[in-house]
Order: sequence, then structure tokens, then C-alpha cells
Amino acid sequence: MGVVAETPVPPEIAGGTVGGLWRRFIEMLVGMALGMFAGLTVFLLVVQMTFEEALVQRPSLILLVMGISMTVPMIAWMRHRGHGWRACGEMGAAMIVPMFPFLLLVWFDVTESALCGVYCALTVPAMLAVMFYRRDEYAHLNHRG
Repeated sequence: MGVVAETPVPPEIAGGTVGGLWRRFIEMLVGMALGMFAGLTVFLLVVQMTFEEALVQRPSLILLVMGISMTVPMIAWMRHRGHGWRACGEMGAAMIVPMFPFLLLVWFDVTESALCGVYCALTVPAMLAVMFYRRDEYAHLNHRG
């Protein structure tokens, strides 16, 4: 199995700004929110439940749907903006890993609801943590932006 090298940041975009980081954050947050609402709408139509009913009757599924529907469009936008697969994987993990404690709470009957609001709220600081950790990557505005 071969290893594909990450594309380095082109020299013409070196010296990115904090404003660039926040621009990326807003772009990714919008993609995440649009995906979440679209995925949730489709899910609720398929299971023919209200959001409140699904939180209690299908808590594991609704968490999975929300996690996937937040992550996929964000990763697609990141790829469009020129991010490599490493960055996409890290950001995907920032969206999915916070879901596991909530799944465990449901599976062990600690809570009757999916607690989606708390899960979704935790994904924002997780996303920011990755962005600040990889500040150089997210602060640069690439040739596609």
C-alpha cells in the first residue's frame, strides 16, 4: 500500500492571517449546519417522526445521522478548498469522536434522549481546537479561495 504525500502549502499563500482562519471556520460551520439540517430532515421524513420523538425513540440513529451529515459536507468543502486528506481526517475525527460519549449514555440507559444539542455544541470547540492546532493550514487562503 503506497503512501500519498500531502501537498505543501504553495509559497504564494504563505503568510496567512488570523482573518483567514476565521473565514475558514465560518465556511466550514455553514457547511456543517446545512448538512446537519438536510440530513436530519431526510432522516425524519424516512422514519416519519418529529425531532422530539426521534431523540427518544431512535437516539443512536439520530446521533449517527447528525454526525455523518455534519461531517460529509464539511469534508467536501475542505477538499474543494484544497485541504489534504490528513486535514480532512482530523476534522472528521473532531466531528465524530465527541459523539461516542453520547452513544454510550444512550446504550447504557443513562439517558433516554440522544442529547443532540449538547453533542452538536461540542463539535464547534472540537473543530476550533483542530483549526488552532493546525493554524498555518487554516489561516492560509489558497488559490481556490
